[in-house]
Order: sequence, then C-alpha cells, then structure tokens
Amino acid sequence: MTNILYILADDLGWGDISLHGAPIRTPNIDRLATEGMELTQHYVCPMCTPTRASLLTGRYPGRFGAHATVPSNAPVLPDGYATLATTLRDAGYDTGLFGKWHLGSSPQFGPNQYGFNTSYGSLAGGVDPYNHFYKRGEHCVTWHRNGELIEEQGHVTDLVVHEATQWLESRQQPWFAYVPFTAVHVPVKPTSEWLARYFHEHFDEDPAKDLSYKKYAAYTSHMDWAIGLLLESLERTGQRDDTIVIFASDNGGLEDCPLAGSDKYPGWQQEYPRLGSNKPYRGVKAQLYEGGVRTPMVVSWRGQIEAGVVLDDPLQIVDWMPTLCSLAGATPQQDPLWDGLDISSQLLGTATDISPRSCFWNFRGGRHLAARVGDWKLIRREPDTGGPEQELFHIGRDPYETEEVSGDHADVVTELQSFIDDQRQLDDSAKRVDVDSPLMP
Repeated sequence: MTNILYILADDLGWGDISLHGAPIRTPNIDRLATEGMELTQHYVCPMCTPTRASLLTGRYPGRFGAHATVPSNAPVLPDGYATLATTLRDAGYDTGLFGKWHLGSSPQFGPNQYGFNTSYGSLAGGVDPYNHFYKRGEHCVTWHRNGELIEEQGHVTDLVVHEATQWLESRQQPWFAYVPFTAVHVPVKPTSEWLARYFHEHFDEDPAKDLSYKKYAAYTSHMDWAIGLLLESLERTGQRDDTIVIFASDNGGLEDCPLAGSDKYPGWQQEYPRLGSNKPYRGVKAQLYEGGVRTPMVVSWRGQIEAGVVLDDPLQIVDWMPTLCSLAGATPQQDPLWDGLDISSQLLGTATDISPRSCFWNFRGGRHLAARVGDWKLIRREPDTGGPEQELFHIGRDPYETEEVSGDHADVVTELQSFIDDQRQLDDSAKRVDVDSPLMP
C-alpha cells in the first residue's frame, strides 16, 4: 500500500511557477515535475469549493446542488457521503487534512465527518495569513483542530506545514495526507523574510504594482518552500519511495484584486493591483476559459511513474478519486457514481487505447456552462451574465482561445450543447435537502 500526499495551492495560476517561465522561484514544484510527470491539460473548476468537491468525490460539483458550484459556507456533501478519505480510511489508511476545507464551514460539517481522522486549518475559505480570520460574518472565526475552534499565532503557511509534517512523520500505517494551502489566496501577506528575497528585484514600472507582485512572489515562494519541507520529511523518514506526491492548484489565478475584494477580512487590508498570471492562456479565476480552469499539475512516484515525462491528454479533477482508489486497492462500500475516470494506466505508462475525453463544467448554478469533447470546447452563458451566450473553440489548434468559431461549425455546437444538456440532467442528484443557498451573479 502506497502513501498519498495531495498538495493543493489556492489561486495559483499556470504562469506562476518558474517551470512555466515565471520570475517567481518555485524550485520544489519544479523538482516534482523533473522527478515525475507534468500533466499539461489537467482541468479543475473555476473556483475553490467546486474543485474540492470534485477531488474528494469523483463527481461534478453540480451533482451536490447549485451552491456546490460556487464558494460555499453551506454544507456541500450529504451526511455520510463516501469521500476519497472515507474510502481510503475503510481500506486501512490513516487520513489527515491540513489547510483549507470550504465544503461546509460549520464544525458539524467539517472534514472529520467525511473520512478524515485528523483535520486542521480553515473550515471556511482562504484566511488572513496572520490573524487566521475568514471574511466578516458567521464563519469569520474558522481556524480549528478536529472541528474545535482554536486560536494560534504564526503565519498560516508555517502552521499548516508544521502540522502536516508532524503528522506524516508519526504514522504507523499507510496514510493519505491532503494539504490544501491557503496560499496564494488574498489577503497576500508574506513574511518579512520571504519578502526580503524579492524586495530588490524590479517587476513593474508602476510602484504599486511592483510592490504587489513582490508580495505575491514572496507568498508563492514561501508555499514552495513549505512543499520542500514536506518532501524532505518524506526523505528523512524513508517514506519518499512509497509515496505518490501530487501537486495542483484549485483554479486559475487572479491578475489583481481591488480593495473591495480584500477588505471583507478583519484587520488591516490593502488592494493588490498585480497578482498572478495564467499566461499564455486566456482568462482568470471565476472564468471558464483555459486560464481559469487549466492549472499547474505534477505527479511524482519514484520507481512507478517515469521521471521527466509530460502527459498531454485532457484530464479532470474528478479523475483523482477513482484513480487513487485504484492505485490503493480501495473500493467504496457502495457502487460509486463517479463522473471521473481511472487514469492510473496513463500515469504508469501502460495505457494502450485512450478514447477522446469529455469534460463538463457547471459554474454558478448553471448560469455558466462548458464542455470539452475531444479537441472542441463550448462555453455557454445565460443572457444576463455578461459575455457572449456561446463560444466555440478548437483547443487542439487554438489552446489560447483566440478564435471563436461557432458560426462555422453548427454541427459541433449542437453536439456539445446536447452533451451539456445530458449532464445537466444529472445535477442535483446528490443535493442535501436542507441547503438552499443564494448564488453569486
């Protein structure tokens, strides 16, 4: 039985790692790719909650209701739902979550109710790195250990990695560690030590943008350093060869964040006129263009996954539950209704016949929808949401979505519209009956 370490960044864009040409130094993420496999067409959801729901269930987030397709403080999963953590725990794994949950911000709907033996971090979304508060309101106080709200001092990145390394070094059985950092989500507040490493560099002629990006770079490198600590911990305890290590981001990055976007957090906040980059892809967080849903993704498993390989097949975040269950030899107690596919043969290099992949996105409760079937991608919007009602792109020829071609391919539009409509029929099938949360516009 192999250990599983799944690391998830928050709002890290495609162009925010040095492997992809960023001026930000991310040597540990880069090393994971060198020692393992980079997945260059790995898709997530445009925002936090839906990606996390997909990862832990193998299902598209809309299956759990419209509120699961946006950032949600309301509980997402039905009581007793068999998550990836539940299934691995039942197969003999110890399970721990260290970082951001955001699938139900009240303690009674926290990670310990969904398969995690140990949990620590934010029950809600991204928090202020120093005071650990979420946005003002009912779930502002959210920092916890095993569902009990606690107060601690320290930078959130340091706290998360300390808790995670202590846990994985003390396990006596195979384990699944899920480490969803709150970096690099706003508020962006690096430590003075990490900011000093970029302070004398120059990134932008606008002084406000230059300082903002220095902070973002420092915050990112601090997270990368923490990833290095996790890897070093595995080496020190002799567990590295027996551990599959996965790194991804939950959605594309934000290019900027005005004061209105960060002053919802208690304490002193500021605007961020320059943040991350999804270049060369189009779009940002909260959009269904490639830049919003295609993020860095690397997998490393010594002796099992060939080093230095690039896998360029379309894959999706829903694939990880069936894949990791397969690799761990874990079977859910009930027949799974997975939307994802077992991609273990592609990771291990044993796949012989790969069919064209179909992907589906439901964002903001169906107001924004998308599908990718083979190389074709269709984005569909309700009329009052802004932007064209439909856009068709050929991702194989035009991965940067520069040419909208729906007028030339009516048959393809019809095919993808039908696929979207079929998928929509399955949404709400696992929705909690006690949740009716409003949607974002």
